[in-house]
Amino acid sequence: MKDMDGDTLYTIGELARRTGLPVRTIRFYSDAGVVPPTDRTDTGYRLYDVTAVARLDLVRTLRELGVDLATVQRVLAREITVPEVAAAHAEALDVQISTLRLRRAVMRAVAKRGSSPEEMELMHKLAKLSDEERRRIITDFIDQAYAGLDADPAFEAKLRSAMPELPDDPSPEQVDAWVELAELVQDAGFKARIRQMIEYQAAQPAQPEEAGYAELIEITRERVEAAHTGGIAPESAAAGPVVDAVAAAYAAAYGRTDGAEFRGWLLERMEAGNDRRAERYWQLLGTINGWPAMPPTLTPVFEWFIAALRAHS
Repeated sequence: MKDMDGDTLYTIGELARRTGLPVRTIRFYSDAGVVPPTDRTDTGYRLYDVTAVARLDLVRTLRELGVDLATVQRVLAREITVPEVAAAHAEALDVQISTLRLRRAVMRAVAKRGSSPEEMELMHKLAKLSDEERRRIITDFIDQAYAGLDADPAFEAKLRSAMPELPDDPSPEQVDAWVELAELVQDAGFKARIRQMIEYQAAQPAQPEEAGYAELIEITRERVEAAHTGGIAPESAAAGPVVDAVAAAYAAAYGRTDGAEFRGWLLERMEAGNDRRAERYWQLLGTINGWPAMPPTLTPVFEWFIAALRAHS
């Protein structure tokens, strides 16, 4: 059919065949004023020109991309441009993609852990927190631990600089680590233990410079690992020389004389500063943030030395 200017007009059925859209969809768009008919037949049937065809193609494309009908109408009314819609929609899709990736990671972590419905709900709640909300959980933990205390500001600064940064596409292991870390720093027993450690540290003389302290750690590791590998029990007589060597190194570093009094102080200090959960804190942060593999755990080393020091003091 042609209009008065000789341009081709299409019935709604012809328009459906041309565009591949169902008649009911075209009728809906037409009734909504999105693609109004160009003309009508004498019997009232709707007719559409090529402009309507192009308009319908644009509507279909935008709708297939997920743009809502109200926004489509604003584009057609030239209230906003297609590039503006595309930019805004791309941002929205980025958020949706990030959310879907996070949900996928949570589901994989749940499958791996065999989580209960309650635990799954907790994991999802913790995982979908924003970066700022995750940092706030850790910051609150540090604030409570150091409140009113003046203890090793350098280490406090290190704690505050190491925040969990869950990536946009986290692995199940990273989600799992974040959930465990969030639970850990909100555990009353762990918070009390860390507070106790910091209070003890605040009341003690400053430890040696970083290089000297690292040397003490290495001496302890070498001596204890050799003893452990050799099958020496911490309570045995054979552990005595190991204790003597390590205690002497600590005494020299702190400018003190090795003896019963010093070993009692050293034992107290070792017990106050050694906790598997504190080391776990850093391991979990490393997993979340994708840090390079951490060095082997020192906790068993110090546990052996504490037991040996207790037996030989």
